Amino acid sequence: MPNRRRFIQQLSVAAAAATVPSWFYIQRSPDLRPLLPGGVSAGDVIQDRALIWSRSDRPARMWIDWSTTESFKKFNTIQGPAALPESDFTSKIDLTGLPTGQEIFYRVRYQSLEDLKLWSEPSIGRLRTAPGSFRNVRFQWGGDTCGQGWGINPELGGMKIYSQMAQRNPDFFIHSGDTIYADGPIQAEVKLPDGKIWKNIVTEEKSKVAETMQEFRGNYRYNLLDENLRNFNAKVPILYQWDDHEVLNNWYPEEIHDDKRYSEKNVALLAARAKRAFLEYNPIRSNGEDPERIYRRVSYGPLLDVFMIDMRSYRAANGPNKQTQAGPDTAFLGRQQIQWLKEGLLASKATWKVIASDMPLGLIVYDDYATKGTFENGANGNGPALGRELETADLLRFMLHNEIKNVVWLTADVHYCAAHYYDPAKAQFKEFRPFYEFVAGPLNAGTFGPGELDNTFGPQVLFQKAPPTGQGNLSPLAGLQFFGEVNIDAETAEMKVALWDNLGQRLFEQKIVAQ
Repeated sequence: MPNRRRFIQQLSVAAAAATVPSWFYIQRSPDLRPLLPGGVSAGDVIQDRALIWSRSDRPARMWIDWSTTESFKKFNTIQGPAALPESDFTSKIDLTGLPTGQEIFYRVRYQSLEDLKLWSEPSIGRLRTAPGSFRNVRFQWGGDTCGQGWGINPELGGMKIYSQMAQRNPDFFIHSGDTIYADGPIQAEVKLPDGKIWKNIVTEEKSKVAETMQEFRGNYRYNLLDENLRNFNAKVPILYQWDDHEVLNNWYPEEIHDDKRYSEKNVALLAARAKRAFLEYNPIRSNGEDPERIYRRVSYGPLLDVFMIDMRSYRAANGPNKQTQAGPDTAFLGRQQIQWLKEGLLASKATWKVIASDMPLGLIVYDDYATKGTFENGANGNGPALGRELETADLLRFMLHNEIKNVVWLTADVHYCAAHYYDPAKAQFKEFRPFYEFVAGPLNAGTFGPGELDNTFGPQVLFQKAPPTGQGNLSPLAGLQFFGEVNIDAETAEMKVALWDNLGQRLFEQKIVAQ
């Protein structure tokens, strides 16, 4: 194995160059060489390819060197796209022809388009391609970054949970949504109940709700000011999905909202800008037929297929959610995505099928907590499957009748951690095979919960950790920040799912035997 200490030192040197905003360097750099203020990251890694992302601070051409050794004694060089103002100087390339099941080191350089003789310093990252044979697999998941006003606190060392996760050396990470809080401005100081002061780094774009392209992009740039996050991105490939706060709390495509903080009330327009920023700033492999499609399947060797779903883009309006017949008003994933998911699960030959969901199945999330008459999630209260639950029931029934086994759901959204077991013997709708759902988050946001379970699909609480009753929106100082980790054993195919906190303590573990 490569010398990991030396590699981490390289990352620290590279990250130091990105701790100061790009405008500072534009004023001070005598030769105007490009800089990489957001570092580098990789995503959607499979057996022979990976998406590589970075951002210049000025017009420049992206170049990537990759090698199977960290010394780069021998390496391949790939010319990438131009980073231009139209994409906020972001760029990414689908790196192909990689060896299967191999640790890959890569470095990104930018060549100035204003003076071709000027080059940036390289920024270094690493990844592991998916194995072609049986090999132990470790990956993590979580969601909710910089929410509820809790941003990057330099006095606490920033978002240190990312350092805790990196120390566990996962093959990849699933970000389960709320990658930013476009609707959550950050203040310089927040007074805590005990009198202490939480101090945030503040930028212009994070000082108001995001409405323009520049403001949505600024939310991603804000998160990348954190050194822990940049180092994590360079070490761990990430699979991204989105939820609501990338746009607006509890949004749906047809909504005309009434939030007085906004001058733009049309959610469809806000969502279009938000999605473009999301795709610009994250290494997601685009779909040729639909380049804006977020749902996708990522295969990681014979033991694992990950189905990244999108519960946001195709939903009908939030409402009472009590329809007795499926139709346009009950859409959640939408007919096309449901068909894609069914076909993918049926075709999968992997031992484990993980469905990465941006919302839990059985936890009730109200659209309006004041009246509790409308629902943001599929769950709508105890009883038979109604409304959006009809879509879930149809999917679960399909998996039962087609003997699709070893399906595990991973999610975030509710800002606490939990393990749920869905048992048809205790459910109102019974046509499904028992399965587990695990919830992890927030990563750096307010902590809430626990939530109320809906008995339609028979969820049972195996474990949960949340704030004491009556307390909500606790800051990360409370220690209630969580991530999840999955380990799959190559010899036994056994899956172990664990829930961890930001202090590096394992809180819970569930062993699941493959059927």
